[in-house]
Amino acid sequence: MQTTEFAYKPEDVAFARSVPTKTQTLRWWPAAILLTVMFALPWLPKLFESPPLPLLMASFMGPGLVGVLCLVWWVFASRAELLEKIIGLVGVLLIASVTIALLHKSMQGMGALISVIPSGAKAFAIPLILLAALPKYRLPVALISSVLAFGFWDLIQSQGVTGSFVSELDWRWRPTPEQDYLESLANRPQSTSDASPENSSPISLASAQWPSFRGPHRDGSQPGIVLEENWVTSPPKLIWQAKIGPAWSSFAVAGGRLFTQEQRGENEAVVCLDAETGAALWDYEYPSRFWEAVAGAGPRATPTIADEGLFALGGNGIMVCLNPQSGEAIWQVDLKKDAQREPPMWGFSASPLVVNGLVIVHAGGKENLGVLAYGAIGGELKWSVPSGDHSYSSPQMATFDDVTGILMETNVGLQFLDIATGQTLWNHDWPIQNYRALQPQVIGNTVLLAASLGGGTRSLNVSREGQTWNIAEAWTSRDMKPDFNDFVQHKGFVYGFDGNIFACIDLSTGKRKWKRGRFGNGQVLLLPDADQLLITSEMGELILLRADSEALVELARIQAIEGKTWNHPVLIANRVYVRNAEQAACYELAIKE
Repeated sequence: MQTTEFAYKPEDVAFARSVPTKTQTLRWWPAAILLTVMFALPWLPKLFESPPLPLLMASFMGPGLVGVLCLVWWVFASRAELLEKIIGLVGVLLIASVTIALLHKSMQGMGALISVIPSGAKAFAIPLILLAALPKYRLPVALISSVLAFGFWDLIQSQGVTGSFVSELDWRWRPTPEQDYLESLANRPQSTSDASPENSSPISLASAQWPSFRGPHRDGSQPGIVLEENWVTSPPKLIWQAKIGPAWSSFAVAGGRLFTQEQRGENEAVVCLDAETGAALWDYEYPSRFWEAVAGAGPRATPTIADEGLFALGGNGIMVCLNPQSGEAIWQVDLKKDAQREPPMWGFSASPLVVNGLVIVHAGGKENLGVLAYGAIGGELKWSVPSGDHSYSSPQMATFDDVTGILMETNVGLQFLDIATGQTLWNHDWPIQNYRALQPQVIGNTVLLAASLGGGTRSLNVSREGQTWNIAEAWTSRDMKPDFNDFVQHKGFVYGFDGNIFACIDLSTGKRKWKRGRFGNGQVLLLPDADQLLITSEMGELILLRADSEALVELARIQAIEGKTWNHPVLIANRVYVRNAEQAACYELAIKE
């Protein structure tokens, strides 16, 4: 048998090594598709006037999940060598783990999924795509890029998001507005006016010009005032401006005093301010801190003034009854204990309703621990009834066919309860998967309620035959889709925020009349005797509109305070009080003779 000998020459080996094999070039196109999806997701809701909830959630959380899929591509579909895959996977996971461990506390949890993981995944995948045919360089460049992208987030802190779910970020080393406020407390001016505790007149429901959240009827309406509409010739006058701790509370007003809530580090506080100067009269602190990634720290509810005292509910469920003169505690309860639950996602948010010696709040506990009624004098639990498991609305009084009871909006619908016993008089089912945050609007025997995140608004006609209640749906409209921004009704029309654009719909049909006002996710106050609307924009502006069903008519605007403003304004005579999570201010507005 003849054998053949093969002679290997050095130049042949060099030539063989210079010829790339198929496995040396990455299959890059699946990663390119994933990155395209990742870049597109945040923009998709902008293509819809009212994006559906699944699309909103996908735009918010989807990029992080797509980032995880980029690693799946690398391991199973990239066509990289096994050793290269292992080094890349272990390397990027190690970089991500160290980064997440070192994140500022405001960026942990949801912040990591929303911002950190998508950014790092992009930084890892883009060099691999661009250098797919260069095995010597692609993985080192991808890992270095990942270190830079992931590491950037260790320099960042989050201040929450806007009403459009856009992240508000700042450098980690910069003091937050809350930290600035805490440092300023030591130098805070004390009041020397006649409104000081020892000189002020007794505080009671009768003395309260604005006793609770959104006014005495919780409808955001202040009759008897007509504002001057030319703010060039009669500009608003700044009376005072002051720093304040984070909270989404509004003001209750009585006897020359403002009552509100705020966060102070690890303590929540109920605060009494001199309405004339903004100086502190008293404050009551207790250990509690509620924080979540979207809206940040602080209480969500507004104090309530009653003859029995001042009542305030914190974000973690601590409810206190205080002496409104001095701020001394009378009693305190814990909704987490009484309702046997942890705080809902956005915190306990019900501004207490005080009626007939009862303090009524929504807690959302299991079985019959949904709505709780406490004795206003001693704080003992008087009754509790089933309700939805979460709500960011507050109980409010309403009367239908001469029967007065309590309306409560929750995630399962709207219920009407007997004041004395909590018995359900009638119930309307309209379940939603997300939250409800608005107050119902009552117009005679008609009641408006809303969903959130694009769910729309519904009108119900309420009637009674003997002991039988009839609740009929008049219409459900997606021409008014408020989120957490309350609406008002005036002369047969509803004015409010459709998403983050101000709009007007017909009360009888739910059909849109106009949609134009770009004020962000602000709040609105009705001046019915003036046919005027006073708006605080999300950007801290104070805006005066005419309540005109035919068109948006803007009369005047000023920049009132700085920072994201979701809190409801309060107007007492010619003084408007505004606040957000950073500042509070009082402006004097010219009144028409």
